[in-house]
Amino acid sequence: MIEIKRVDALAGFQPSDIAAVLVGGFAEDFAYFSKDQETLARTFAHMIIPECFYVALVDGVPAAIASLTEADQECFTPDRGEFQRLLGTWHGLISYFIVRTQFLGAFKGARPGLAEIGFVTTAPQYQGRGVATELMKHLLALPFDEFVLRDIKDTNVAALSLYRKLGFSELDSRPARFAKRAGFSRYVSMNRKAA
Repeated sequence: MIEIKRVDALAGFQPSDIAAVLVGGFAEDFAYFSKDQETLARTFAHMIIPECFYVALVDGVPAAIASLTEADQECFTPDRGEFQRLLGTWHGLISYFIVRTQFLGAFKGARPGLAEIGFVTTAPQYQGRGVATELMKHLLALPFDEFVLRDIKDTNVAALSLYRKLGFSELDSRPARFAKRAGFSRYVSMNRKAA
C-alpha cells in the first residue's frame, strides 16, 4: 500500500530517513560529496525543510520523495558548519558552496500559484513499482495553477517519460557544463498547467 504524506505531518519523522531516500536515489549525482551514503544522509538531513517535502510510504517505509515549493520558497537550508563537521573543513566548504549554487534559487518565472516540484526520487529497492507515479499524481492534485520541473538530465529517460505521461511538456533546456565528463548534454525543464 502506498501512502503519500507531507514530511512535517509524519509521526516520528526523522530527517535522516528522508535524506537516505534522497541520497539513495541521487547517489551517482551526489558522489562528489561522499561515496558513503550514510555520511551523505547525515550531511543532507540537517538542511531538509520538512514542510517542503512529500514522501511516499510503502507499508510505512519511506520509498520516494519530492520537494514542492511555491514562489521564492526554498526546500533546503544548508549550514556551512554542518557540512564542514561531517565532510571535513575544505571538502565540506566546497560542498556547501556547490549546494548553495546548484540546489537553491527559485525558478525564473516563480510566482504564487506556480509550484516547483524537485528532487523527485525513489529508493533503489522500490524503483519500477509505480511509487514515484503515485507521488507525482498526489502533488499534481494540489491546488496550484501550474507545475514546473527543472534541470532533469536529458539521459534520465524514465523520469522524462513519466513526466510526459503525466501531462508535462518541455519548457526549456540548457547545456550541461562539462557535458562529456558529466555523462549527459542538457538539462530539461518541463511544465504543466493544472487540469
